[in-house]
Amino acid sequence: MSVHNERERWQRDVVEPVLRKHAERGDGVLTTTSGIPLQRAYIPDDAGFPMDAGLYMDRLGFPGEYPFTRGVQPTMYRGRYWTMRQYAGFGTARESNERYRYLLDAGQTGLSVAFDLPTQIGYDSDHPLAYGEVGKVGVAVDSLADMEILFNEIPLDRVSTSMTINAPAAILLAMYIVVAEKQGVSRDELRGTIQNDILKEYVARGTFMFPPEPSMRLITNTFSFCTRELPRWNSISISGYHIREAGATAVQEVAFTLADAIAYVDAALSTGLTVDEFAGRLSFFFSAGSDLLEEVAKFRAARRMWAKILKERYGATSAKSLSMRFHTQTTGAGLTAQQPDNNVVRVALHALAAVLGGTQSLHTNSRDEALSLPTEESVQIALRTQQIIALESGVSNTVDPLAGSWVVESLTSEIESRAQEYLDRIDGDGGMVRAIENGMVQREIEDAAYRYQREIEDKERLIVGVNCHSNDRSISCHDVMRHNPEVQHAQQQRLKEVREQRDGAAVERSLRVLEDAAKDPKADVMDPIIDCVRRYATLGEISDRLRAVFGEHRQHAGM
Repeated sequence: MSVHNERERWQRDVVEPVLRKHAERGDGVLTTTSGIPLQRAYIPDDAGFPMDAGLYMDRLGFPGEYPFTRGVQPTMYRGRYWTMRQYAGFGTARESNERYRYLLDAGQTGLSVAFDLPTQIGYDSDHPLAYGEVGKVGVAVDSLADMEILFNEIPLDRVSTSMTINAPAAILLAMYIVVAEKQGVSRDELRGTIQNDILKEYVARGTFMFPPEPSMRLITNTFSFCTRELPRWNSISISGYHIREAGATAVQEVAFTLADAIAYVDAALSTGLTVDEFAGRLSFFFSAGSDLLEEVAKFRAARRMWAKILKERYGATSAKSLSMRFHTQTTGAGLTAQQPDNNVVRVALHALAAVLGGTQSLHTNSRDEALSLPTEESVQIALRTQQIIALESGVSNTVDPLAGSWVVESLTSEIESRAQEYLDRIDGDGGMVRAIENGMVQREIEDAAYRYQREIEDKERLIVGVNCHSNDRSISCHDVMRHNPEVQHAQQQRLKEVREQRDGAAVERSLRVLEDAAKDPKADVMDPIIDCVRRYATLGEISDRLRAVFGEHRQHAGM
């Protein structure tokens, strides 16, 4: 059997059923600007380099089928562009709602919610530890009342929403569900993702609340709940992005993200779920950096590795389980405060890498994010960057356009090999939770970050505007967004009003039910959390009841 014959089979058995449901742009006739027709997906035969069919199918295959190296959908962007999902949130729920509606009007096709630091670690805005942080790096959400404002006049049956929230992810998901109910939107219509990835918090970000064991219980509870109630919702977004932002290499980003994913799959299986029941709703989140060829290869290697892990290690059979779907955000660590307008070029390069690598969803950072939260003007430039790549570059007109490049295929295999070495080492240490507890993962990331910074300082790695091609005079960015110090007072006043207007006795009853459920290791806490939210119990009150049972995590020195 030749690769050419395999392509004919793929087009007949895989592509045609998809086309009957979703036609490609231009009725499938897409060309270069010179009018040269572009095939859906190219193979070695097209370039005059025939390849052994067995080797080709094992290493590459075709888009939309195992091992998914070339993409998770048969037609990829020929049928539908990636979701353009700009990450946003600041100040009060009302301010963020205005920004979301602005972005949707500008052509964004999905929402991505940033929460402030107190919300991320389960504190209300009037908690002493929240002082100075309310609404600063994201939107403050204290109760269902804030969530109602946040999504006011945004149709949740037509918009896909991603929420970057981890330790209290179950609580924010509950708020979203109740807001949808109030809009008349059923649970099976909701589309989106909660990040819900606590393991990377212990190694890369630090916004944890509970120790690992009860945190994993909350995650498996959300897995079970979403499997039953939210068939279109992604119950976790396993994040390599924050691992990369902490200083990891591309190889480490793939390896540690997959190691986290393995830990989550093992935890879910231990509750009695079968792999094909939940694996299809797992999603991933990666960074896109400036080394374009390595970044493209990284995405392709991650897809191939995940497919093999699910098939060979867990016996998954569903194509949905085997296909790695991921969101990408252009790297924030790669932006510079010096000559910030240069970041427009960097972000375009990062975004192009994500698209060439086959992302399903993309956020493009803004040029001023090394200085502050982005202005509306900067956000629009970032969104237009995606739209220009989609509509003008031509890279979306054929699937996996860099397939067959000797350097890209070589890098894909090399990243896979090096990442597998890490996975074997982690397995040998007893798994990812154990590797985090003994500090192995943290040390590897710290060493990589140190090497990278030394390379910059020694000018072995050049960063334009930082250690080369810099100007004596400072070039400032356009207006930067400044935090309103009145946000904290306004949010605290609103929180006070919510507490005064709700049924306090009903809130206390629902919190007691939640606490009792938390004490029972076999109980599912999602329904009690939803009941607390519906009665306007606050994020902090719900979190405190869970803290009373689960305890709080304290990072050990040297980790």
